[in-house]
Amino acid sequence: MKCIGLIGGMSWESSAAYYRIINQTVRDGLGGAHSARSLMLSVDFADVEKLQHDGDWLALTRMMVDAACALERGGADLLLICTNTMHLMAADVQESVAIPLLHIVDPTGQSILAAGHRRVGLLGTAFTMEKDFYKGRLSSLFGLDVLVPDADDRAAVHDIIYRELVIGVTTAVSRGIYRDVIARLIARGAEAIILGCTEIMLLVGPQDSAVPLYDTTTLHAIAAVDLALA
Repeated sequence: MKCIGLIGGMSWESSAAYYRIINQTVRDGLGGAHSARSLMLSVDFADVEKLQHDGDWLALTRMMVDAACALERGGADLLLICTNTMHLMAADVQESVAIPLLHIVDPTGQSILAAGHRRVGLLGTAFTMEKDFYKGRLSSLFGLDVLVPDADDRAAVHDIIYRELVIGVTTAVSRGIYRDVIARLIARGAEAIILGCTEIMLLVGPQDSAVPLYDTTTLHAIAAVDLALA
């Protein structure tokens, strides 16, 4: 079994979900008392959040590269960045290490294509919804037409992530807001919805959408196990 290296803490709420899903998937696959060989380097999300909103992506890139190199030195055989937004610097991270980086978009795009969807809605942080690094990869590698919410809905989705989800708060009011945003994307033609922030799966589930939801946290974690056991 290969050792999975995880850059976590963004936030630790979703990193805990990664750890649980990875180990449950290994146990389901191998049986008995099996669990995953893994290393996690968890950063302080308060530092990450400030740098994100300050627009200091260079400092964030250095942080991710340093974490990746530390995990490689520690014995990781493959690497995950346990957040969607920080894949903005995925290319820099991959260039800094010899071990493979499993990009979070790829298992999601593969699953969507396998289901036959072509037009998808994307929820995530404002950085993920508005910058091209995520939508562009979905379009260029998987041929998907990606819809994002309008400006007001993007702001609401973003604020709930940073004010509530990253500190483990989920409320019925916020769930209702997300359900309304999802419904508006469906009305515009979305055949499926990507939960493109690793905390969103803590708030909404299949019961909150009339079309399939693609939980990037779970898909990323399961794909990592597939690589580790290959």
